[in-house]
Amino acid sequence: MAIWDKPENAPATAPTANSVTPRVPPAPAAVAPATFDPSKAPKERSEMKESIIASGLSIEGKIVGAGHVRVAGKFKGDIQVEGNLHVDSGAKVEGQVRAGEVIVSGELQGNIESAKRVELQQGGTITGDVKTGSLTVAAGSRMRGSVDFGFDDSVKAATLITDKGRSNVA
Repeated sequence: MAIWDKPENAPATAPTANSVTPRVPPAPAAVAPATFDPSKAPKERSEMKESIIASGLSIEGKIVGAGHVRVAGKFKGDIQVEGNLHVDSGAKVEGQVRAGEVIVSGELQGNIESAKRVELQQGGTITGDVKTGSLTVAAGSRMRGSVDFGFDDSVKAATLITDKGRSNVA
């Protein structure tokens, strides 16, 4: 049987205005061989993936690895990531934190060490010591602990020994 529902044995009839004739694609032209251009190759994504602890979840343990972490629920334990940590509004983290950037909109109970940047957003709370390269504090946020920011590693070590340059925030 043919594609257009015409029996093979049926006599050929002249096409009418309503009939459809099948289209045959033209034969492909000769194509020149492709050359590989590495500058046009797709680039590998260097972005880190984000793991989320959803609201309504409570987890105890330890997080270690490369990637970003977003906490919208509750997490109890230490967090050590090469990426960023974001504590959402209404979320709670209890434990020591080491991350590239830490953004707190919820509640963080524990120390933040060796962060490039810490941002305490409106309504956020940090209870613990913070050591960071840069600190941003929004109006309406709260913090209890000591803060070291703006020092490089060599100066930070000397600062800890002599206790100069420390700020106590209550």
